[in-house]
Amino acid sequence: MADLEIRPTTEDDLPAVVAMLADDPLGAQRESPDDLSPYLAALERLSADPNQHLVVAVRGGRVVGTLQLTIVPGLSRRGATRSIIEGVRIHSDERGSGLGTQLIEWAVDQSRRQGCQLVQLTSDKTRTGAHRFYERLGFSASHTGFKLQL
Repeated sequence: MADLEIRPTTEDDLPAVVAMLADDPLGAQRESPDDLSPYLAALERLSADPNQHLVVAVRGGRVVGTLQLTIVPGLSRRGATRSIIEGVRIHSDERGSGLGTQLIEWAVDQSRRQGCQLVQLTSDKTRTGAHRFYERLGFSASHTGFKLQL
């Protein structure tokens, strides 16, 4: 997979990224690929924040994966910095190719480079295949997460 490039997301990448976000039963309910304006505004905010890394995986000039890595300085754990991996998506015809592993390994490596002592992520309870994937990569389901819709 030497032909894979992981780089920051650009405005030109957004249609492909949003299509991947919408390409499953959960995403289909929350994403709107027909209106990119909220995604453009979000990309501007993310790009302006040095602790946010929204990246795409590109193979052969085509966006085939994405994730967001957030660096979070903290006070707990003796002032530890942690990272949060969000929005991991792999194009449907690339699933099972090892691309997801490469993206997560990239995020973990970047977290180390940023001085993080912990990498965390959440995954919807219904995504049992994703849970097995993350466990294979060394993540453990050590906490229960809570969300409040605003």
